[in-house]
Amino acid sequence: MPHVDIPGSKSLTARALFLAAAANGVTTLVRPLRSDDTEGFAEGLTGLGYRVGRAPDAWQVDGRPEGPAVTEADVYCRDGATTARFLPTLAAAGHGTFRFDASPQMRRRPLLPLTRALRDLGVDLRHGEAEGHHPLTVHAAGVEGGEVVLDAGQSSQYLTALLLLGPLTRTGLRIRVTDLVSVPYVEITIAMMRAFGVEVRVETTAGGDAVTAANTGSAQASSANPAAGERVYTVPPGGYRATTYSIEPDASTASYFFAAAALTGGEVTVPGLGQGALQGDLGFVEVLRKMGAHVEIAADRTTVRGTGALNGVTVNMRDISDTMPTLAAIAPFAAGPVRIEDVANTRVKECDRLDACAENLRRLGIDVTTGPDWIEIHPGTPEPAEIKTYGDHRIVMSFAVTGLRTHGISFDDPGCVRKTFPGFHEAFAQLRKDITG
Repeated sequence: MPHVDIPGSKSLTARALFLAAAANGVTTLVRPLRSDDTEGFAEGLTGLGYRVGRAPDAWQVDGRPEGPAVTEADVYCRDGATTARFLPTLAAAGHGTFRFDASPQMRRRPLLPLTRALRDLGVDLRHGEAEGHHPLTVHAAGVEGGEVVLDAGQSSQYLTALLLLGPLTRTGLRIRVTDLVSVPYVEITIAMMRAFGVEVRVETTAGGDAVTAANTGSAQASSANPAAGERVYTVPPGGYRATTYSIEPDASTASYFFAAAALTGGEVTVPGLGQGALQGDLGFVEVLRKMGAHVEIAADRTTVRGTGALNGVTVNMRDISDTMPTLAAIAPFAAGPVRIEDVANTRVKECDRLDACAENLRRLGIDVTTGPDWIEIHPGTPEPAEIKTYGDHRIVMSFAVTGLRTHGISFDDPGCVRKTFPGFHEAFAQLRKDITG
């Protein structure tokens, strides 16, 4: 039974780097992800004057609650969405002039809901070219705080950035969220803020009336249907305290290995992801369970065992949309159609993932239909083809799973996996040997 060692979570590593930089004291991050995205985030912090010490299995960050140690900096965010959204927000809490730019791919991705909210809080922020996109310049003078309205229907990262900022403001933040996608990522943020000494209060309203309230910021308290009404997040001032923080394995990355087991009739165990995991994308194994795989979630590990058959399903993946391409890539092998709904936000990721999956499945000879926020994939036998990756790591890793049952699949840019998992192809080749013989 293969035990797969999955690298640390990108989402947790990025949040932990922000929290460590903002905390009072020295924070140690254990087993952070080392990838293009997280190295770019760390280099961005260094450019802002933070000390980041990077040993092989642990990083140390000297926190500065008062903000960047320099008063002027140019930061290149590469392809990293968390870097491009979190670092300008962190810089706003300091004092100085900070310029941010990113790759052409990241320049295309939207920022406007976040930058509009920061401006509403009094931050002097200017876009250099297209409004709502990189490059941008922050003329920082600290953030007073107060109340702000946010639409997080495109990306939960807008809300995470503001939540992380809250304790660095002078009076705290009250964030009214009118729409929200990928709720589990917000729950990750709240849980990690608690580990650094901050409690977030969450209220969910319907028709303007508060119907639930929580002072713990727990996943259970904040996991109501966002369509039920507006959410209000209250974040106190007072800053963060430094700590030692261990990074979980990346649940989105684990999805490819779990899918491989379900597809081939093999068995895969991922240590470090279990019942107490923070990451909502572990919920992908429940989709595999519906398709007929055997799933066991223990305290500190998760095991998926394939049965040699997959059922067709209709599934809402709004909250685990990063795993939509994983499901799309194994869908042709199901006994019936696979319909994935409520994934409009996948159109504004590294590429339009919904269309990219549809195009590549058609290249493989599979019958696919799509709508604004859904994709339906019909059973078929994939044929050899080159996958058009659009430079998106998740397209490569997803269709690598298809390749376990279809010989002759290749990629126009296999190296783009360095964004989150530089060693993916080697690890997957080993898995192929272990579970297919």
